[in-house]
Amino acid sequence: MDKSLSKEPMLEMFIFENLQLLEQLEQTILAHEKERCLENAVINEIFRIMHTIKGSAAMMMYDSISSLAHAIEDLFFYIREFHPDEMDYSKICDMVLDGIDFIKNEIGKLEQDQEADGDSSPFVENIEQYLLLIKEASANSNLINEAAARPAGLQKKFYISTSKSPPTENIKRYHALIYFTPGCEMENIRAFNLVHKLKDQAEQIDYLPADIIENNDSVEFIRENGFAVIFTTHLQQEAINELFMKEAFIDSLDLRVMEDEEWEIEQLRARNQIILEDEEPTISNNRAKETGANLHSGGSRQSLINVNVDKLDRLMDMVGELVISETMVALNPDLTTATRLDNFHKATRQHRKIINELQDIVMSIRMVPLTMTFHKMNRIVRDMSKKQNKNVELVIRGEETEVDKKIIEHLSDPIMHLIRNAIDHGIESPEKRAGLGKSPIAQVYLEAKSEGGDVYIILRDDGAGLDKEKILERARARGLIQKPDSNLSDGEIFSTILLPGFSTCDEISEFSGRGVGMDVVLKNIEAIGGTVLVDSAPGQGTTISLKIPLTLAIINGMRVKVGNSIYIIPITSIKESFKAQRGDVIVDPNGKEMIMVRGECYPVLRLHKKYQVKSALEDISKGIIVIVQNDSGSICLFVDALLGEQQVVVKALPKFIGKIAGISACTLLGDGRACLIIDVANLINPSKS
Repeated sequence: MDKSLSKEPMLEMFIFENLQLLEQLEQTILAHEKERCLENAVINEIFRIMHTIKGSAAMMMYDSISSLAHAIEDLFFYIREFHPDEMDYSKICDMVLDGIDFIKNEIGKLEQDQEADGDSSPFVENIEQYLLLIKEASANSNLINEAAARPAGLQKKFYISTSKSPPTENIKRYHALIYFTPGCEMENIRAFNLVHKLKDQAEQIDYLPADIIENNDSVEFIRENGFAVIFTTHLQQEAINELFMKEAFIDSLDLRVMEDEEWEIEQLRARNQIILEDEEPTISNNRAKETGANLHSGGSRQSLINVNVDKLDRLMDMVGELVISETMVALNPDLTTATRLDNFHKATRQHRKIINELQDIVMSIRMVPLTMTFHKMNRIVRDMSKKQNKNVELVIRGEETEVDKKIIEHLSDPIMHLIRNAIDHGIESPEKRAGLGKSPIAQVYLEAKSEGGDVYIILRDDGAGLDKEKILERARARGLIQKPDSNLSDGEIFSTILLPGFSTCDEISEFSGRGVGMDVVLKNIEAIGGTVLVDSAPGQGTTISLKIPLTLAIINGMRVKVGNSIYIIPITSIKESFKAQRGDVIVDPNGKEMIMVRGECYPVLRLHKKYQVKSALEDISKGIIVIVQNDSGSICLFVDALLGEQQVVVKALPKFIGKIAGISACTLLGDGRACLIIDVANLINPSKS
C-alpha cells in the first residue's frame, strides 16, 4: 500500500482500533488458558474480534492480516458451532498468540510508514491443518450430525457462508438508523466500515447518504440525521442488533423489520434508481436517541475523545512556558525599585493560582494508569514459564496507579527484563521447589503504589534469593567494589548487580541472568529521574523496587547560589541545610572532606570546585551545607547561599553541550537566565551513571 496513506485518518483509525482489539484479545486468551477450556462467551468474543480485524484489514487491502484473521475466525466458528472434544487448548492459545504477534508486527510497520509485507501463510497453514485435524476427530464421533439435528431455536446467532447469498427461507428486509458517538470523528469512514462488514451477512444493501466515501460533507449529514441502512438478511432481529452494537463508537441504533408494502415500494424505487436519494430518514432523531438510551443500560455514559500524544506534549510545553513567563513577571528585577506593590502582588497570587489549576488539569490529562503496562507482563510470564518448564503465576496489585505518559513509555522494557531475570534465575525448578517444601506454583508479584510525588513499582519473587557471598566475590574480582567488607551494607552489596558487566551466571542462556544487562534497567530508570533498590533474603526471594517521579515536566526546586551561578536542587532530594563551623570538617587519609552530623559522617562536595565556578565562597563557615539524599546514600553540598524555593520547568540540555556529570537538565529563571538542575543520584553514586 502507498506510504502516502500513512497520514490518512482511515489508516490512523485502523491502527488505533485494531491495536486495542489485539490487546483485549491477548488478555482474554491469557486469562482463560489455564482453565483448559473456553467458555461460549470467550469463544464468541474471540470470534467477534477476529471478524472485525478481518473486515477492516480486507477493506484496507492488507491481505496477510486479513487471511490470518480469517483463518482464526474459521477455527473459532467451528469450535463454537460444534464444540469438538478433541482439542489441545494450549496449542490453540499458542496459535492465536502467534497470530496476534504477527498482526501487531505488521501494524507496527504501518506506524513506521513501512509496508505491511509479512507472509502469514505459515500461520494460516498451521491453523488450517489443526482445524482439519479436529474436524476429522469430530466426524468420527458424529458431532456434525448432532449439530445439524439441533432444533432451530438453539441455532447460533452467527452464520458464515462461502456464498454471499443468504438462505431463501425466513428472509426479511430491515431498516436500521445508526447514530455514532458524538466527537468520535470520521463518521463516514465508520459507516463505510459498517457496510463492508454487513456484506458478509446480508444482501441488497442500500444506505443513505450513498456517497459516504466520495463526499466529505456526508460526515455532517450523518452527525445530524444518522446513517440509514436497508438490507435483506436471514438473520433474526436480535442477531442483527448484536452485530451492529458490538461495533465501536455506535451511540444508538433503531432497527425494525420492513413490511411487505414498504419492501415493494423500496424495490420499485431501486428499479427506477431513486434509492433513498431524496427521502428523509423514516425515524426521527429523538426516536433514535431514545432507542439508543434503552439499548445502553445504565443510563448515563461517559464521553471520551482520542487525542494525539504530540498535542498533549505541545500543550504541556506551553503550560511550562506559561509558568516561566509568570515567574519572569513576578520576579522582574525592575520591581525591586518600587516601594509599594500590594495590588501587583495580589494580582500575581491570583495569576499563580490559576496557572497551578491549569497545570494540574493538564497533568491529569497526561496521567495514564499502569494497567496496560502491567498486564502485558502476563504474556512474558506465560512464554518464559513454558520455555523454562516452570509453573509461575504473576500477581498484579495497584495497576490502577497513574503516572505520566512519558514515564510509562520508559517502564515496559525494565519491568520486562526484571521479570525475565526473576523467572530465569530467581525461581527454582519444580523439583527443587518440591524438595524445599515450597509451593509448586512460584509467584512473581508486581505492585505499584503512590507516595507523595513518587510512584513505587515493586517486583518480588519467592525464589532462591541472591547469593551475597557470590555477588561480593564476583564484584571484587571485577574491581567494582573498593570499600572493605565491614563497611558494606547488604543493600550496597546487592546493588552491585546493577553495575555494567556484572554477572553471577556461570552459563549464558537465551535469557539474561540476574545482573546481566541489569545496568540497562538502572540507566533507563535513572533517565526518568528514578532510582532502583535491591533487597533479598536467601531461600525466600528477591525484591527490586523502582522509585519513579509522577512526571518529568515540572518540579519544585531550591535555588542555590554558587559564585555568580545559580543551581536548582530538587526539593524531594533535600534532607536538611545548616551552617557549619571550620572545626566540624575532617579530612580522611585520601584527602576527602567529611563532616559529622549527629553521629553520622557525610562526605562534603564543594560545587564550586566540581564545576570550576569562580568568585565562590571557600570558607565553609560562611556558606551553607545542604544534605541531599536518595535511596542509596547521602552527601553534603557546600553552596554560597539558599535563594528560595521555586517551581521550575525541566528542559533537556542542548545537544551541543552534551552530558554533564551531576547535571540532569536545565531551566529558565525569572530574569531569563538559564540555570542547571542538579542530578543528586549521579553526585552520590557517580559510578552508576
